Order: sequence, then C-alpha cells, then structure tokens
Amino acid sequence: MEIKPKMLKLTSQSEKLINKAPSRTVKNICSLVCRRTIGPFPNSTGDIYRNNMGIMRKLVCQKKSIFQRVWTKHSKSAINYTKGRVHFENFRCCFNSFAAKPQQMYEMPRCSKIGKIEDALLCECPMGESLPRPSDYISSLLAVTAHNWLLRISADTGETLEKVYLGSYRKFKYIIWDEPQETLVLKSVQTKSSAVYQQGESSQRDVLFYLAVFKVFPLSLVGILEITKHIFGSNVTDAMISHGMLIVMHSVGLVRLYSFERITEQFMKPKQIIGQTCSCKGESGTIGDYPFGIPCNIVPTESPSFLIEVSCLENAFQVGGNPWHYIITPNKKKERGTYHIRSLDDHSLAKNGIREMKWCSLEPDWIQFHPDDSERIIHVGPDQISVLKLKELQEDSYRCQVIEDFAIFANRDREVNNLITVTASGRTVKKRFAQLDDDPEQETFKIVIYEDELELLTVVAVTQNETEGKAHVDLHCNDTGRLLKKIVLQESWDVTHSHSILIDRDTLIHIEEKPNRNFSCYVYKLIRITDD
Repeated sequence: MEIKPKMLKLTSQSEKLINKAPSRTVKNICSLVCRRTIGPFPNSTGDIYRNNMGIMRKLVCQKKSIFQRVWTKHSKSAINYTKGRVHFENFRCCFNSFAAKPQQMYEMPRCSKIGKIEDALLCECPMGESLPRPSDYISSLLAVTAHNWLLRISADTGETLEKVYLGSYRKFKYIIWDEPQETLVLKSVQTKSSAVYQQGESSQRDVLFYLAVFKVFPLSLVGILEITKHIFGSNVTDAMISHGMLIVMHSVGLVRLYSFERITEQFMKPKQIIGQTCSCKGESGTIGDYPFGIPCNIVPTESPSFLIEVSCLENAFQVGGNPWHYIITPNKKKERGTYHIRSLDDHSLAKNGIREMKWCSLEPDWIQFHPDDSERIIHVGPDQISVLKLKELQEDSYRCQVIEDFAIFANRDREVNNLITVTASGRTVKKRFAQLDDDPEQETFKIVIYEDELELLTVVAVTQNETEGKAHVDLHCNDTGRLLKKIVLQESWDVTHSHSILIDRDTLIHIEEKPNRNFSCYVYKLIRITDD
C-alpha cells in the first residue's frame, strides 16, 4: 500500500499572515546554537562549521567575556604548541589545553640526547578519503630525532605508529610542510667540508645540504636531493623546498627558484620504496631500516635551469598576491627598510609599489603577504600596521596598484617631537637626537598574527614603565581592522626576551624564552562574567 504524504493546505487568511510577516536574519546566539544541530542541507558544505566559528567569535569579543590566566608552567627546554597541545621537554611530555586547565595527555619514556626529538609538526588525515591503514586516521606528530629517525607519533597517546631510519651519512634537524598535510621536507644541517663519492664519476663533490621529501597517507618516499657546491655554486647559504619549488639562497644576495618536479624527472635514479631491498655503493639493505637507511637518489649532474632569479638584501624574498607578485628589499645596505612590490611575470614595479615607513627605531619594520589567502599584504612598523591590497589597472602604464585597505595605529601621543625645548628659566635647550618610534615608554607593536578560524588579526602592544613592561593583546576584525577586544596580560613583558603569542578559539597561549634557556608558558581561558 502506498502511503502518500499529508499536504498542509493554507487558507487565504493564513497566506495573508505569512505574506505580512517580515523576513529577518536571526542573530541571537541561543537561536544559532539550536539551529546548528539540525544538520547540513544541500549546497551547504561547511556551513555548520562556519556558524560554530561565528558563534565562538561573538562569544570571544563580547564585553562580558574575559581571558583569565589559569595555568603557568616553566621548563629548561623549548616549549611548543600545536593545535590544543602544549609540548615540553623536546615533545616528550604533552598537555591538552582544551580543558578548563591544561591536563597531561602523555609522557614518553626518557631517552639519551641522541634520541631526543629535534623538530616536529602536526599531521591530520584528510576528510573524505579512504586510507590504507586504521592508524592513518590518527592525528600524529611527524618528528625527526637527533639520531636521524623519522617518527610518526600519536598526538594523543605518544605511541610510535611508524618509524623510518634516514641514514648515518647526514644529520637531519628541521622538518616543514612543502604542501600542508600532503608533502613534507626534512632538511639536514649544513655540511661545510664533507664529500660524497658518486658511482661512475671520478671526482668528489662537496655536499652542502640534503633535502628529504616524503608523501603522507601513507608515508612514502619521494626522494632525497643533494645540494652541492659543484652544481649550485660555492656561495650557497641555504636551500629549501616549498610549494613545489626548490629555493636556493646565495651569499651575494641572489635567490633562485627551481622546479622541484623538473629536477626530480631529470636527475632521479630508480625510485625507492620504503621497505623494499636496495643495493647502493656495494651494500644491500632494506630502505628505511637501520642501519641501511635511505640512499640519496636525486643527484643533479649539471646545473638545472632556474625559473626566476632575484637580487635582494639578506635573501629576503616573498611571493604572493593576485596576480602573482614578489616583495624584496633592493640589494644595497642603504635600502634597508625599503620594500619593492614587483610583478613575478616581468619584474615590473607596481604603482605605489615602493613601501617605506618614516620611522626612527632600533628594530626594523617588516612586511609579508597576508596568511589568510586574501592576497593582501601586511606592513608592520613600531606604531603602525598597514594592510595593503593589489588592484589591477586597465588603462595605465602600471599593471597593478598598491592601495591601503586599512591601518591600525598604536595608542600614543601624536604630537610633533620638537628638538628644541625651552626651560622654565627661559634657556633654550637643543636635543641631539629625536625620540625613537619604538621607545619603550610608548605603546609599541611587537607581534602581529592571524587567527584563521575566528578571522581575527591579533596584535600585541607593549608599554614599558620604570619597573616593568605591560602588554595587551588586541583582537581586530581581519576585514576592517576594527578593534573588537582588548586582553591585558597579567605577567610582565620583558622586551629583551623572546615571546610568542597564539590564539586558539577560547585559549590564549603566551610562551616566553628567558636567558639561560629558561622557558615559561602562560595559558589563558575564556570565561564570562555573570551579574550577581
């Protein structure tokens, strides 16, 4: 028997009432919380997550919401934070920061110095993809140890899920993403006087760096590339792979970009697979097992052609924007503090593309492409933050123009700094120097970071009085620059120490590095003030 759905019939009076009812957007937070449990609808991918983050942003920025320090911990080794987890003792000990007060998640057994973790990054599985092993779905830390092991460690329990031995002929210390959650790069320390014998060649060549590239899910080897003086130049100072490009820096101020895919296709020896048997230099072993490790299998025999070459001061080179542009400081010391924004296509300077802040300070200003993928640019000085954007021009000799989207200014006296002072007795006194723009007695910007989930631009401003420095964290709207929230830090802020600030939804993390490797971690949690 077929069951037909009941149809609701509206009377003409009901229709009139509905037509008269005004349409409005519900902005009440309680209503939004109730609506988010309904579930997804067609063409609404990510709506629930965005609504949740919108609710969280409103709660964070409300006047009755404050951030209160709930936890402090000190350490003799570096402190690291990765998405709700605070790591101590070279990632050996982990605390969960999601709770009202951080609680210990795990503590791995102590090991010798050669077994300590040098560097690590968080790895999370992609959504909606079928992975070969159940352990691949576990959030994990990808870590490189002092004795050249690549480990995949459960981020919740500290259990070692997978390990690969890299080999003993190199010392790997750094790990970064090439493509986030897809490809990672391990970089060795610079070897200044080592030589590697290449089979079939009669000469030896000095190796400066090794770069090991891996795919994740499952963990598999792409290859290990060697950077040598013979191929890339004797004045190479650094090298890294990012977004599919090999970036090589030279001491003379040159930065060269190469296609890593093209280098791999041209110079890779037979592809190596972790777990398979391999022969290299008369030795046989299992790839990734101790003591055989992974032989170097990307060995350029001639200088590869580069995609772009740029001369800049201190190798400071950034790429971004739409259309593609890059930011450099011309390779002259007198140009320090001046930034050029140029087209990646033909190196032409954008209109208003020379950016220079009229400041007088001990610390330089800095500039970078905005990390929110809006193609904007952030230019930060001691008392001013300018958010810039590129605008394409139709009929002009310039292809693009740099215009200011908005600016944020420090709260300080804007009066002209007069170099001539008249004393009470009428005597004229001339100052020899103007007051610095980053004078500690005036509010000065120290840190600017972007919180992607809440769409907030976080600015740390510091003022130093006679006894101590006080800092506050300002939350600005990422789209307009409007100040939404001010958080005063309870601990003093010493401008001579190294600091980092992180905002993660309802949690604020302040990590301080003091002299003699003394580290401190301060955790603030969001609470609401209720009326009695």
